[in-house]
Amino acid sequence: MKRGAAAIAALLISAHAHAQWLNYPTPGIPRLSDGKPNLSAPAPRRPDGKPDLSGIWQGWGPNGFFFDLAKDLKPSDVQMTPWAAGIQAQREKRDHVDDPLGFCMPPGVPRIDSVDQFKIIQTPAETVFLHEAQVGMMFRQIFTDGRPLPTDPEPAWLGYSIGRWEGDVFVVETIGLRDGGWLDTRKAHPHSDALRVTERFRRIDFGHLELAITIDDPKAYAKPWTAKTVLPLLPDTELLESFCDNHQLTLEHRSVEPAPPEPPSPPLPGR
Repeated sequence: MKRGAAAIAALLISAHAHAQWLNYPTPGIPRLSDGKPNLSAPAPRRPDGKPDLSGIWQGWGPNGFFFDLAKDLKPSDVQMTPWAAGIQAQREKRDHVDDPLGFCMPPGVPRIDSVDQFKIIQTPAETVFLHEAQVGMMFRQIFTDGRPLPTDPEPAWLGYSIGRWEGDVFVVETIGLRDGGWLDTRKAHPHSDALRVTERFRRIDFGHLELAITIDDPKAYAKPWTAKTVLPLLPDTELLESFCDNHQLTLEHRSVEPAPPEPPSPPLPGR
């Protein structure tokens, strides 16, 4: 593991050790005869018949997507444009020390799904994601009140999201992300401000949430590509306040030459 990625991993591991409210029984969880949660029980549903996604879910960091979102795909599935390939090569040459996450900045979408656990809260008008993101408690609002995505959004770390149901699959569309973001940590796959992220959530049973993430960024990739994983439920626990303020002290001991500016993404043809 290179030093930049290692520093970020250390940040997450050190904060994770005390970031849980352990062993508090969650009401309403189906249980086995020994009192343990029955994670294979049927997926719950809301009064309107839609699947209930509520709960605290482990992000996709432990299975490796935090370091390489495309780890299960063939090289031909993820074809970078010359701009994106140049950005990635610079990041890897500098041992990933320029990763914003290493400076306690937001991880962006979809990487925020990987850095730690998050809670899903559903209401009729929106679904809220509460992220224990280590760099700071963060939230995402997934609006389901019928509004469209903004046509000219101000670029944001976590973008702008709307959701809809396709059968039992909750589909989240996100746009308006900042140029030059990071999709993962070790591979440093870049994205541009043209990125459109589609997340598809399907609760397989009580304890497992299937997630498919489609990256559609014509400035950075020749074609869209999709990564898939399964997130486990974290029962009988709770989110707690989590920040990386102590990690800032380590920056005082890091000798890092300033990064050369990354070139902005090129305009799309015809614009």
